[in-house]
Amino acid sequence: MSTTPPTFDLVVVANRLPVDRVDGPTGPTWVTAPGGLVTALEPILAAREGAWVGWPGVPDETVEPFTADSISLVPVRLSADEVEAYYEGLSNSTIWPIYHDVIVPATFERSWWQAYLRVNDRFAARAAEVAAPGATVWVQDYQLQLVPQMLRERRPDVRIGYFAHIPFPPYELFAQLPWRTDIVKGMLGADLIGFQIDADADNFLRATRALTGLSRRRGQLRVPDLSTAGTRGVTVTDFPISIDSAALSALAASPEVAAQAAQVRADLGGRRIILGVDRLDYTKGIRHRLQAYAELLAEGRIDPAEVVLVQVATPSRERVEDYRRLRDEVELIVGRVNGDYASIGQPAVVYLHQNHDRAAMAALYRAADVMLVTPLRDGMNLVAKEYVAARVDGDGVLILSEFAGAAVELRQALLINPHDIAGVKDAIVRAVGMPSGDRRARMRRLRRVVLQRTVQRWAADFFTELSGNGAVAS
Repeated sequence: MSTTPPTFDLVVVANRLPVDRVDGPTGPTWVTAPGGLVTALEPILAAREGAWVGWPGVPDETVEPFTADSISLVPVRLSADEVEAYYEGLSNSTIWPIYHDVIVPATFERSWWQAYLRVNDRFAARAAEVAAPGATVWVQDYQLQLVPQMLRERRPDVRIGYFAHIPFPPYELFAQLPWRTDIVKGMLGADLIGFQIDADADNFLRATRALTGLSRRRGQLRVPDLSTAGTRGVTVTDFPISIDSAALSALAASPEVAAQAAQVRADLGGRRIILGVDRLDYTKGIRHRLQAYAELLAEGRIDPAEVVLVQVATPSRERVEDYRRLRDEVELIVGRVNGDYASIGQPAVVYLHQNHDRAAMAALYRAADVMLVTPLRDGMNLVAKEYVAARVDGDGVLILSEFAGAAVELRQALLINPHDIAGVKDAIVRAVGMPSGDRRARMRRLRRVVLQRTVQRWAADFFTELSGNGAVAS
């Protein structure tokens, strides 16, 4: 005899569940995964006894629904072949490069699209199953762009939000996708579509107009509603995501982190520290900053006895060929720079291809005199905001790519074009030599923005807009 699954008034749908499985001697356990999305949504879901639909991170296994930290977790099963085709394939070898200005060529594989359709439909079916009558469902990111419409076809009674964490490209790039109209129509299944910055929303509206003929009027798109034979309104706007800035500031201010930061500085010989922290991804501009730094050393504008570059490159998508190739290239450059300019006990570049816990990252942020954030294209880039939040001493200089979404808010950073190597070099020299008064004035304004615009505020603003009356954000 089958039992009816429980239903929920609030459902989040994301590619991954907000937990990681840890296999121990007594069996598997689940621990909360780090990340801003989890931080923002966990208290709202817990307060409303909501559910999170997502893949548990283990292929070819059926995991029954379970509860963690007062949140009901609803797993979606994916096979190893589906992970390869839907996630590593279409999501990260087709959509990701197109949405990031085709920094590397995109691959168009029709079988990947079929897997993307199947997986999106499975997520939509799972969400429809656990959503209560009139529930609010919030779908996350580029892996699930078809879910809003697939869910609406099953459950026209629910209110649907969709948020794109990565950029949405200009139409000239988006139009390369053979399935461009399907993706736009999939996203239009939502009542509210959110992007990181206004330019991304404009790009989506332009694509919508070109592919469907729909234009925004009085702040909304009027989309055909099959359930009523009329139309319904779809709001498209920007919601810049942020971080739990208060928690990170408190962590950075702790005696333990302060001592760790002091130790980092001592270990590096008291030199001025330039810090880069990124996933090892071709969108992050790691090769560009290494080139700029190497040229500064070659020109004698930076003395390795006085300045050191620390590059943290966390492992990312290591089964994807473009990422494996990038790692080889970066490590070759690092080795070459150190071979030319390091001395015994004094590397010119400290390269760390590993994950660090939050305390270790906070210590690095506190230790760094200059933060170098140089993405070629980025939806937001939360590292820039983390650096600012961690600078409880009110000091430090942020160098930030103008192609990161964060540049819209963090105007007191030194904004650079990462493709302009000469400009990047000048910004580094300026940052290293910037007078204390200028550094502190800039950081004071940056901290005001980051401490006010938190990830909690981001989630509450989205839910308030989606609910129409603010009830969901309570």
